[in-house]
Amino acid sequence: MKLGKARHPKDDHHRKQDEPAILEAEDLDRKAMRLGGGLDPDTISLASVTAVTTNVSNKRSKPDIKMEPSAGRPMDYQVSITVIEARQLVGLNMDPVVCVEVGDEKKYTSMKESTNCPYYNEYFVFDFHVPPDVMFDKIIKLSVIHSKNLLRSGTLVGSFKMDVGTVYTQPEHQFHHKWAILSDPEDITAGLKGYVKVDIAVVGKGDNIKTPHKANETDEDDIEGNLLLPDGVPQERQWARFYIKIYRAEGLPRMNTSIMANVKKALIGENKDLVDPYVQVLFAGQKGKTSVQKSSYEPLWNEQIVFTEMFPPLCKRIKVQIRDSDKVNDVAIGTHFIDLRKIANEGDKGFLPTFGPAWVNMYGSTRNYTLMDEHQDLNEGLGEGVSFRARLLLGLAVEILDTSNPELTSSTEVQVELATPVSDNCTGKMEEFFLFGSLLEATMIDRKNGDKPINFEVTIGNYGNEIDGMSKPTIRKKKEGGDGNEEESELLQNESEEEGRDDGEFVSVSATPPMKPLITDRNYFHLPYFDKKPCIYIKSWWQDQRRRLYNSNIMDKIADKLEEGLNDVHEMIKTEKPHPERRLRGVLEELSSSCLRFVTLTNKDQNHSSRTRLDRERLKSCMRELETMGQQAKTMRSQVKKTTIRDKLKQSQNFLQKLRFLADEPQHSIPDIFIWMMSNNKRIAYARIPSKDILYSIVDEETGKDCGKVKTVFLRLPGKKGFGPAGWTVQAKMEIYLWLGLNKQRKDFLGGLPCGFEEKKLLKGQGIATFPPICLLYTKKQVFQLRVHMYQARSLFAADSSGLSDPFARVFFITQSQCTEVLNETLCPTWDQLLVFDNVELYGEAHEMRDDPPIIVIEIYDQDTVGKADFMGRTFAKPVVKMSDEEYCPPRFPPQLEYYQIYRGNSTAGDLLAAFELLQIGPAGKSDLPPIDGPTDLDRGPILPVPLGIRPVLSKYRVEILFWGLRDLKRVNLAQVDRPRVDIECAGRGVQSSLIQNYKKNPNFSTLVKWFEVDLPENELLHPPLNIRVVDCRAFGRYTLVGSHAVNSLRKFIYRPPDKKAQHWSAAGEIVVNMEPEVPIKKMETMVKLEASEEEKEKKKKKKKGGIEEMEEEEPDESMLDWWSKYFASIETMKELLWQQEAAAVEAEEKEEMELADGAKGQGKTKEKTKAAKEDKKKKQQQQQQPPEALEKKNKQKIDELKVFPKELELEFDIFEDWLHTFNLFRGKIGDDDDNAADDDRIVGRFKGSLCVYKVPLPDDITKEAGYDPNFGMFQGIPSNDPINVLVRVYVVRATDLHPADINGKADPYVVIKLGKTDIKDKENYISKQLNPVFGKSFDIEATFPMESMLTVAIYDWDLVGSDDLIGETKIDLENRYYSKHRATCGIAQTYAIHGYNIWRDPQKPTQILSKLCKEGKVDGPHYGPGGRVKVCNRVFMGPTEVEDENGQKKQTDEHLALTVLHHWDEIPRVGCKLVPEHVETRPLLNPDKPGIEQGRLEMWVDMFPMDMPAPGPAIDISPRKPKKYELRVIVWNTDEVVLEDDDYFTGEKSSDIFVRGWLKGQQEDKQDTDVHYHSLTGEGNFNWRYIFPFDYLAAEEKIVISKKESMFSWDETEYKIPARLTLQVWDADHFSADDFLGGIELDLNRFPRGAKTAKQCSMELATGEIEVPMVSIFKQKRVKGWWPFLARDENDEMEMTGKVEAELHLLTAEEAEKSPAGLARNEPDPLEKPNRPDTSFIWFLNPLKSIRYFIWHTYRWLLLKILLLVLFLLMVGLFFYSMPGYLVKKLLGA
Repeated sequence: MKLGKARHPKDDHHRKQDEPAILEAEDLDRKAMRLGGGLDPDTISLASVTAVTTNVSNKRSKPDIKMEPSAGRPMDYQVSITVIEARQLVGLNMDPVVCVEVGDEKKYTSMKESTNCPYYNEYFVFDFHVPPDVMFDKIIKLSVIHSKNLLRSGTLVGSFKMDVGTVYTQPEHQFHHKWAILSDPEDITAGLKGYVKVDIAVVGKGDNIKTPHKANETDEDDIEGNLLLPDGVPQERQWARFYIKIYRAEGLPRMNTSIMANVKKALIGENKDLVDPYVQVLFAGQKGKTSVQKSSYEPLWNEQIVFTEMFPPLCKRIKVQIRDSDKVNDVAIGTHFIDLRKIANEGDKGFLPTFGPAWVNMYGSTRNYTLMDEHQDLNEGLGEGVSFRARLLLGLAVEILDTSNPELTSSTEVQVELATPVSDNCTGKMEEFFLFGSLLEATMIDRKNGDKPINFEVTIGNYGNEIDGMSKPTIRKKKEGGDGNEEESELLQNESEEEGRDDGEFVSVSATPPMKPLITDRNYFHLPYFDKKPCIYIKSWWQDQRRRLYNSNIMDKIADKLEEGLNDVHEMIKTEKPHPERRLRGVLEELSSSCLRFVTLTNKDQNHSSRTRLDRERLKSCMRELETMGQQAKTMRSQVKKTTIRDKLKQSQNFLQKLRFLADEPQHSIPDIFIWMMSNNKRIAYARIPSKDILYSIVDEETGKDCGKVKTVFLRLPGKKGFGPAGWTVQAKMEIYLWLGLNKQRKDFLGGLPCGFEEKKLLKGQGIATFPPICLLYTKKQVFQLRVHMYQARSLFAADSSGLSDPFARVFFITQSQCTEVLNETLCPTWDQLLVFDNVELYGEAHEMRDDPPIIVIEIYDQDTVGKADFMGRTFAKPVVKMSDEEYCPPRFPPQLEYYQIYRGNSTAGDLLAAFELLQIGPAGKSDLPPIDGPTDLDRGPILPVPLGIRPVLSKYRVEILFWGLRDLKRVNLAQVDRPRVDIECAGRGVQSSLIQNYKKNPNFSTLVKWFEVDLPENELLHPPLNIRVVDCRAFGRYTLVGSHAVNSLRKFIYRPPDKKAQHWSAAGEIVVNMEPEVPIKKMETMVKLEASEEEKEKKKKKKKGGIEEMEEEEPDESMLDWWSKYFASIETMKELLWQQEAAAVEAEEKEEMELADGAKGQGKTKEKTKAAKEDKKKKQQQQQQPPEALEKKNKQKIDELKVFPKELELEFDIFEDWLHTFNLFRGKIGDDDDNAADDDRIVGRFKGSLCVYKVPLPDDITKEAGYDPNFGMFQGIPSNDPINVLVRVYVVRATDLHPADINGKADPYVVIKLGKTDIKDKENYISKQLNPVFGKSFDIEATFPMESMLTVAIYDWDLVGSDDLIGETKIDLENRYYSKHRATCGIAQTYAIHGYNIWRDPQKPTQILSKLCKEGKVDGPHYGPGGRVKVCNRVFMGPTEVEDENGQKKQTDEHLALTVLHHWDEIPRVGCKLVPEHVETRPLLNPDKPGIEQGRLEMWVDMFPMDMPAPGPAIDISPRKPKKYELRVIVWNTDEVVLEDDDYFTGEKSSDIFVRGWLKGQQEDKQDTDVHYHSLTGEGNFNWRYIFPFDYLAAEEKIVISKKESMFSWDETEYKIPARLTLQVWDADHFSADDFLGGIELDLNRFPRGAKTAKQCSMELATGEIEVPMVSIFKQKRVKGWWPFLARDENDEMEMTGKVEAELHLLTAEEAEKSPAGLARNEPDPLEKPNRPDTSFIWFLNPLKSIRYFIWHTYRWLLLKILLLVLFLLMVGLFFYSMPGYLVKKLLGA
């Protein structure tokens, strides 16, 4: 099928500079999927593939087909973020809260008290309805805030930001269980502030997100390996400064009314520029502004705005806006986005982001100022700008900061500084450019504009814009001689011919003269540009930066070639043409040669002074990339084989994407060209043409692809007017010729026009050769006849309320148009009509016409009885041309019918099968033309049918229809459907079903099979669709249409009789099916492993003997196992499978890269990085795989498993449509707002049945088979469709990731089940405040098929007041499951057991099921033989033959054998298919209010048992496991080496008053403290203190279950599941101030390091995991004693050891704890002895003497004695001196 013609996404990829850049990757992916066609080397018959796309000669460009701009349309998005936990937060004893911000919306988690590693597991959802651009620029910010409460906002610990676009570009649009690194924006020198673990997903409408299955906690504790960063971003990001330098702007529009201006002029007396511009820059959620330059059209700023942000930033775009400062109305003048990916390169030869200084052009709304601008959005950067607004000179530089530098200002506030001005010529030398255009035709002008004269205006920047160009570009002050001061307005004067300068200087003519349009038909007009084609020409001055555009052009051309080639290959694969791999080899060959040509061309690029750093670096990286690409393409070429073609095609698509990315030049130079259609001086519609596409160069490869070529352009309405149906009508179709180049190179600017014209010039230009013409007079014209063969259209758009249309096609060629006849009530009209356009006059040389005829436009309309016809779609085609001197013979004639894709706006709306030929009428007139022969239908009157050589060859087919029934029919015009009937129609023939007499009572048909015969084309690709219509028969013979369905491809329903030769193989001998023992078997049941050899058994025995001790403890006790054991074991298995697939994928990718790299040896290390990243990934996978597997091997043998499907069961067994198909019936008219009308709203019911199409007559042997019932034709052996009673048993296991329904970000879910009239609400068992509720319930419902066959399982949110809200629901069609050959009634278990947790649940035993299957499939068997063999058909299966009952007795049985066959039923020839195993399916929950966005998932399964069979046993008990009550006793014996905090009052000695605090995670409020060991001088403390922590534990999930009220206002308790972690902390007690935290350790009770035997051996590494230490689980060991280290962070954020604790952990179940009670602390019962502490611990002021004795005597006794002696001595000396004089006197005087 040819989609090719349809659309060449041309204009899309030189991304209009102001279109969303972010969508790029996505757009390209979609583009890659859109197929196109091109010339095919092998089969020429595809000639008309050249239709529109291939551009044969070089006179014409390909037209662009998309009519509606895609950017700027709002869409639905949902951002869901789960905050799981935080770790290693920096700070002491904090109460952290996480704030989640998306754009401007904020949400907070609850607060966790005094912990550095809070566990939240809270889920937040943000809903948006905005354009993609706006969405992807929003910033997601996670910040952790410490001690926030009602009164204060708390202090910021650290934050992390990333834009939504980064998340959206991740695989599956999500990050799952990743750690975000927090950093403090206030202090960039500080380093990391902790980690937050989150899931982030961004879902657009229609994206489905696969939730990775919840893995165990263990493998994600590796924080470094799971950081929240996209691939390729280094883990250690540094801070950097982004300098955005704003120099100046020019060409601003006026932003004020002239009335205001006149008032100002009158008051102030001077005429000012009417705009006050400033520039605002937004980046990573921060905003910076320059100063405002008052009244200036050419403001000069020279300022730089400085952002400080992590590098590489996770925000992709910088938004630069020029705004007009105004007190009333501050609006954007223009917006430009700088995409950081385009201005940097992260490879090892890459460069930091750099830009400019370069001009960027801004586009937006039209320049005339109005107060309320309807297109204001365009100036904000949404949608495609329709006019030039301004240019801004800016630069960007990045500097990586060295945070260790002390002078650094550490805040990240945005700063505005002055920047050094740049010289005028830094952006390039001013050159004079010349733009020439000639309008060759203007047709299809909308009739609304038909009454007034019309003219066209072409502008480039502000040049050529007479109406509102306003501000003068002062660029060219003194560029060419003396008169630089001449007024610009004069330069732009339309035809001011005064100044004839000698050198043929001319004044620009930018608009065509107005003309009155003529009528083409009732919808469209045309302008009479017959032989006189008006021209325009404009001179403009721009900096010469053509090199940039040239390089882009070369890459664009390589990409176009590649795209065309790949489209061809797709096309060939699709239409099954031979040797597509040859074509692909050719494409790759061409790619590699053109890449190398690029390198040689750009190599000679001499060094301009005006080249910026980005120019140089980009050139280098483009050359590197293209060289590598050339080499890789060469290597790949040799690897393309028939088998690998799909793979290589995918890789080539990647090349294409890369080329498009490289070709987009971030630094603009010449602005785009706008073509406006004006009516009465008002702008009506426009087209925008990138300047690089029409830029001329001497080197052919560098020339723009439309330069000097005729391009078909469709004008469209500006801005939002262009959305929706209004934008689908063509405003005008123009054929325009454009040439842009340096004025000095303009000598051959007319070279590409069709020849045969004379130039008509202005008076002053007469005789000057290079003077441009004002109009072209064509003297040569050719006359043609156009024959349009309209055969049929299919899958058209339903335009009437009946769900059908009355289509006719209108064909336009130049100025003529014709219509086909109207066919009533069909979406697949076969017009079979030839339209002949006579006397078509084309201007130009004959030989040019042959290669390049103009295009034909075909529009399809729906005829309405009143009012005008509705537009249904449009397509384009190029005719095959025959000149009068050519023969009308193969290979080109007669032309083949081709499919053309019909477009309606941006969406496809069907296909047209047609052929077009343009025949030249020679001198002899029409008699020379080939005759129009064909079956002339006399009844069709003047309508000519498509002639014989062109219409397809038909043969007779029979179409058999199986009518089963109708379901879920909605009301039609408020009346219920009562007596429906189905009409089937295909290619004009059809059949009606029997009438359903009473739809309510029985919606099935009484006659099952009917048939009709019809002539269909031999070529299956041309088969018309088959239409299914349901009508409701009312009284008086009236009937109304209920809905319809078109089966577009009959291919899957075509029956091809089997080859006779191939029939006999199945009879050949017996085939023994070799079964790997894939069925894990319980060890308890002594079964022989299937086919285990003797040696293996021996090995097993030895292993057992060796490992008996460890095996014993692993052995699960049969009575302990329940359904949940089975379920959790199965989930493990599923995860493992997913791992393996992923690992395999990584390996394959690696192999591929190796192959490519081998070919491209000499290219340095482009691949190294990706490879390293992959290696990492692989290592990680291997590490993560090993531990679980080792465990698994032991557990596996013992637990039977079921199959957990991570998706719906239907997806696994192709929707159970093995013989009964479901066709959705659609209501008539599709809403015009296409994007929003979801298909589901249009579904009015479902028809169940099937089709079979085959050529008649059939070979005899089919009809002669035994038991062939001619009434059933091809549908032999189908069950009866009479009503049947069934017991439906629905098991609902659990729901995950529900969308929160309450304000607190939680929900209170309960299950509601609806089936027919039954409605079960399980409201009283709602689960409080849970987004991952485990329901574990089964519900039995009796139902009657077919009336009650649609089961709805919904999850509602319970509300105390008001009605309950629907969270999401899932619908299951039970009938298809019930009747399916896959036997989805009751899944087949892995093993057969008659008691225990794995008891067989089907009332039919495996043997009964097997014999029934064999009987129904007419298969010989089953024959049970001795020795555990069973034979079915010609396959032999082996298996065990004994089963064990409750008492351990063995019984003989064939059940295991039968079960083995059932597991391998898909290997039985002819009838085999996979049977549904015992399973749990995961179904997405959807909410009709939020279409297409998943609201959570539900794990469940359904069993069905017919009521006429024996009743099934009771339902399996899957009620959630009750958590088991445990008591954890922790005895803190001693501490050692605790850091000493306090200084002694007297002695200045270091000491600490130690106590130890402990709690279980999640139970902080129940924390327990030991008593205080006062005044420890060595860090030793003795406590002998017992904590007791009772808790409830779920062994299967390894989580503690806590129920508590969230707040005092909560209605009921909320259940939390939290990992089992014990925290021990050591504190220093203070009397008068807060206690000081010294250190702590957190032990995960499931795996924590075994404690050291002595304090000496206890080291810090024990807790940090830096060395391998034996891990223990308290749940297995029960009792553990040892020494563990206490850790804390020092000032530099490094971990240090702050003490050691000797503790004993003892775990008891609640019963054991009751039997042997123990007291808290040191109390009875079982008291611990008092610790042996030195007496100092009595505080000195309680017992001062004793203290003094201790404090002073112990330490200082010798010192004290010495002092005492000294004092005595001094006393004596003193006394001596004191009494000596007295004594002396006495002595002397002798008294």
